[in-house]
Amino acid sequence: MKAYVYGAKRELPHGFEDFTQASRTAIISVDMHQGHLADTPDCPCPAPRARDIVAPIDQFHAAARAIGVPVIHVKSVLRKGGVDDIAGIPSAWRRTFPLHVGAIPNSDAHAIEGSRWTEFVTHVEPQDLIVAGKKRLSPFFATDLDFLLRQMTVRTVVLDGGMTDCCILNAAFDASNLSYRVVVLRDLVRGTNEEMEDAALKMVSLHLGVVTDAADLLAEWRSR
Repeated sequence: MKAYVYGAKRELPHGFEDFTQASRTAIISVDMHQGHLADTPDCPCPAPRARDIVAPIDQFHAAARAIGVPVIHVKSVLRKGGVDDIAGIPSAWRRTFPLHVGAIPNSDAHAIEGSRWTEFVTHVEPQDLIVAGKKRLSPFFATDLDFLLRQMTVRTVVLDGGMTDCCILNAAFDASNLSYRVVVLRDLVRGTNEEMEDAALKMVSLHLGVVTDAADLLAEWRSR
């Protein structure tokens, strides 16, 4: 299978078969919900670069389901009143990210339980699994994602969604530290900008797992 090593696409040598074993794999789709993807001025944590991967992610998930690979959708959900964040110990990004992008007018509403901002934009099938309650950058922190994966006897996780230099990178670090094999789909993740996206993917490729394109992974799954 072809993969990106420090940004250069090349054929992987033998020894990476455990990264592409579909029978022990689950897809983790991160934060593809209205709180990031709504195209309205009141979007509380906009990630506009991720809007163009909604349809490709849906297509990839449909192809993966047909092969028998489960899809897990993870979304950020904070308790009403904000005790998990703004009314407790606020997430660092709420102070640091605006230094770069400017004030985010409706950020206090981000991911509040019961709001429209926690509604998925990508398609969710009845057989898909949902992990709700992500409260910080990593989908593994303060959720039951690791427990779920171990119950499913999953050994390899495939990451798509957003943001590459934020939640995807944190997911890759945590998954690797928990001894999962990590695959990040280069064409199905988006970051703050191309520079940050490129840097995050290079870090993944050197230290955490395999960076590849969705079509190449699907072809590998089908061939095996």
